[in-house]
Amino acid sequence: MSKSLAKSAGMPIIDDKAAGIDIGARFHVAAVPPDLCSDPVQTFQAFTADLERMADWLVSLGIRTVAMESTGVYWIPVYEVLEDRGIAVIVANARESRAVPGRKSDVNDAQWLQRLHACGLLRASFRPGRDIAAQLSLSAFEGTSSRLRRGTHSAPAEGADLHELAAASRGYRCHWRHRHEDHPGDCRRRT
Repeated sequence: MSKSLAKSAGMPIIDDKAAGIDIGARFHVAAVPPDLCSDPVQTFQAFTADLERMADWLVSLGIRTVAMESTGVYWIPVYEVLEDRGIAVIVANARESRAVPGRKSDVNDAQWLQRLHACGLLRASFRPGRDIAAQLSLSAFEGTSSRLRRGTHSAPAEGADLHELAAASRGYRCHWRHRHEDHPGDCRRRT
């Protein structure tokens, strides 16, 4: 979105330090207001080091709040990294932000999210606090491990679930989609 297009759109800006991120399985596209830097749209891989680099970039620009859209679970590590950096994060309902004008692309989606968020037009989906989320993760771990013990879990997913749940119980944040490839991702212990 060009600077002239952003100014001519006519919607009043509520927060000039708002960003938008289109979340994907392998990469994320982040958009910031075009007057903050010369390259307001950047793409980051979905590994922890890349998420931290994205958070550093957003913090260096003075971004205070970020709106994300995701239909899967890929937003969770992004949410946690940004929240750890002091950025207010909302996960927008996909139905509210779907009316992207023009051709559909990740860049257009990120820019549209940024614009809607800057104008105060997005509502956050419910996200439980960290304590409740940790309890829910523990419950999921216990439920999956009991299904595995009973043998009611499918064989292909069994190894993946054990790997993910074991790492989650130790506090690791990884990019799980690539766990069976030659490079299993950048996993780091949460502090």
